[in-house]
Amino acid sequence: MKILIRIGLYILYMISLTWRVRVLGTVDHKPKVIAFWHGKMLPVWFYFRKFKKKAGVVSNSNDGQVLSDYLKMLDFKLIRGSSSKGGKQVIERAINQAKDTTILITPDGPRGPHEKMKIGAVLISNRGNIPLQLCSVYIGWSIKLNSWDKFEIPVPFSPIILKFSETFEFDSLEDREEVTRELIELEKILSDIS
Repeated sequence: MKILIRIGLYILYMISLTWRVRVLGTVDHKPKVIAFWHGKMLPVWFYFRKFKKKAGVVSNSNDGQVLSDYLKMLDFKLIRGSSSKGGKQVIERAINQAKDTTILITPDGPRGPHEKMKIGAVLISNRGNIPLQLCSVYIGWSIKLNSWDKFEIPVPFSPIILKFSETFEFDSLEDREEVTRELIELEKILSDIS
């Protein structure tokens, strides 16, 4: 089974090389948190493969293990855990790495709700004293799975747009109502690929 998974991941890597990616906005190599929706993750992971210092937050589930194997192929450091299991430790490990590393996270993962932003990315940004940047994703041609996140696998030569927002910084997270408003606003920006 592991051999089949590895073959599948290698095929995915080869297909990824054919994607026609267009980038809107700018992203630099300075430490930051990059947030993107779980269902559209594949092009983002692949785009950041060229960054030297990068780490991905990945769940401890079986699906997370497959993703971890793929991210190792792309030379990512891994931060294993999720909001439901080991959330506090994940945040702490991400903060420790944030000093010199770009941290990639899916704020609606690993179980949803679909495209609803949890606070993890904002917490890492605030406590790690690094900015948060959102990456909206458009996939032109894809295989769509019947999963909670409506997961998309781009097909060969698919046109893809990665749209990077401005960066955000959070001085305080003490006001819960304000944090809730900020999360809703971030959701809107993250879902906007127009």
